[in-house]
Amino acid sequence: MSSRVTSSAERSHRNAAPAIPDPSESASCREVWTGAPSGALRARRLALTIPSVATAGGLAWLAALAYPAGVSPLAWAVLVLFGLVMGWQAFVACQYVYGFVASLLGDRAKSALERRSEQAGAVPAGAGRTAAVVAIHAEDAVAVFARLRVMARSLARAEARGIDIFVLSDTRDGAIAAVEEHEYARIQAWAASDPALPRIRYRRRTENVGRKAGNIGEFCRSYGGEYAFMIVLDADSLMTGAAMGRLVGLMQASPRTGLIQTVSYAAGRDTLFARIQQFAVRLYAPLALRCLETWQGPEGSYWGHNAILRVEAFAENAQLPKLPGREPLGGEILCHDIVEGALMVRAGWEVRLLPEMGGTWEEMPTNLVDLLGRERRWCQGNLQHLRVLPWAGLHAASRWHLLVGILSYGVLPLWIAFLGLAAWQAARTGELGLLAYGLTGQGAAAHALAALSVAVLALPKLLSLGHVLASAERRAAFGGARALLASAALEQAVWVVLWPVLTLFTAGAVVSTFFGRVVRWETQDRDDRQVSWAEAVRLQADAVVVGALMVFALVLVGSPWLALWLAPVALALLTSPAQSVWTSRADLGRAARARGLFLNADDTAQAPELAELAQLRGLPAAPVPLRPAGDVARA
Repeated sequence: MSSRVTSSAERSHRNAAPAIPDPSESASCREVWTGAPSGALRARRLALTIPSVATAGGLAWLAALAYPAGVSPLAWAVLVLFGLVMGWQAFVACQYVYGFVASLLGDRAKSALERRSEQAGAVPAGAGRTAAVVAIHAEDAVAVFARLRVMARSLARAEARGIDIFVLSDTRDGAIAAVEEHEYARIQAWAASDPALPRIRYRRRTENVGRKAGNIGEFCRSYGGEYAFMIVLDADSLMTGAAMGRLVGLMQASPRTGLIQTVSYAAGRDTLFARIQQFAVRLYAPLALRCLETWQGPEGSYWGHNAILRVEAFAENAQLPKLPGREPLGGEILCHDIVEGALMVRAGWEVRLLPEMGGTWEEMPTNLVDLLGRERRWCQGNLQHLRVLPWAGLHAASRWHLLVGILSYGVLPLWIAFLGLAAWQAARTGELGLLAYGLTGQGAAAHALAALSVAVLALPKLLSLGHVLASAERRAAFGGARALLASAALEQAVWVVLWPVLTLFTAGAVVSTFFGRVVRWETQDRDDRQVSWAEAVRLQADAVVVGALMVFALVLVGSPWLALWLAPVALALLTSPAQSVWTSRADLGRAARARGLFLNADDTAQAPELAELAQLRGLPAAPVPLRPAGDVARA
């Protein structure tokens, strides 16, 4: 994984980014991490690698025993595809098992920095100034500056002095820029009335050289000398003053650390789609994040926002080259953050993750149509990393971070191929075979395959539920055990119909990227937005066509069991436009919340910053959820 492959990409990278710093160059360089993983860290990584490989191998072996391919090319294709897609699912399941065990170990599995973060207080004197930089591009300026007011008040309450808020605009549209300048003038007048509020600054570029990465890079060149650290925020980010102060204190106390990434959970949106997603991420992410933090150690990844960076380390080591070749795989690096994190690790700086710090949020697409658009952009950005993997000097962990992003998209066309070829095989033989993961097979191998397949597919969600149910505090955050279980069951039902649509669409994005389709990266619509029937039908007509073709093929085949097995997939594709329309309704989302469904900690114990932001933006107040009597006691 760490081989030094010579390529044009590698050569351009060496020209653009400095080499690993010489310890004799500066005092800051003398503090950098040596970059050699310890024996304990290697053992942690093997504890994830060995079970993942063993489980994937076991699935493939049992599948070959239960359904031998013989000399049939079709059977071989189905067997190989099954091994690949279920091998990926085995890795996903092992992450959750690993995260569950690590969570049981408590402080023993946490890094020293994470343990310090739990006691960190106000910004220490002499820590150096910090800029909380908010990168925007043609955003809703009123909403952006509303968040700035909330963060400014929160900084004042936390007495987190030495932190400025700095708006970095890349807006080229004159009308939108005028609104930004108007809002900036208003917030300046507002901040002048209270000396406890932080300084708020604004700068606009007229040329979007390098997109967001170029925007942050230009800030480092022009203003970096004024600041020791920068907290990078997106237009939809929100962070408490206490969280910012804690991050600054941790950076000051950790001279070898170049970047600390926090986990920002989606919050503040009310469509049914957004509320389901906000609930699901809160429920299922913690164990995966605990696993990630435990095995990666100081060789972490950067997610582009809601993180604190050491300005000097970032400016000297994270400059990005253009990738060789034509777009979409060449040109400017779109998903730049993970590459920037890998370059900082390569230069000897620690990149850390705080998976449970709290006090940081973001927003997410509020409907299926907007989510599919984001997935198309992220797909292209991650596939570009195929040309980053061979760069010289990257650590094995950094290459793995990049590879996981590539595989997470690359596996989706394999799922489509597996389902299609396995259905064809089932139609020819009259047996569901591997399409049913061994559930309909006979013999010990088929039964073992079915048990292992079901375990691999179900463990991530079951372990996450068990993790929450085991703690009274965590149960209460989701509205109690009864509300949690009802919401999880409904979320799973929704996922059954969303998965085929997401998989088909994203698999198409993977294929079209390799055929040269370039995706435009446009400003996201961050507000609750109801999708019209016309828009849903126009954008998801291909899913409906595929669903109709599936129904037609199943009728021709005339196999009741095959039709019953694939009915959820066909129904999901046929109803794709209806999913987009109905789940984009904010009234349904608010009704679900009022009935205690899809609650999370941002509903049951809402932070003052979230409540203040909702009030500033004139959003509907969160209703008190209706819970059966006695459920609070059981929580």
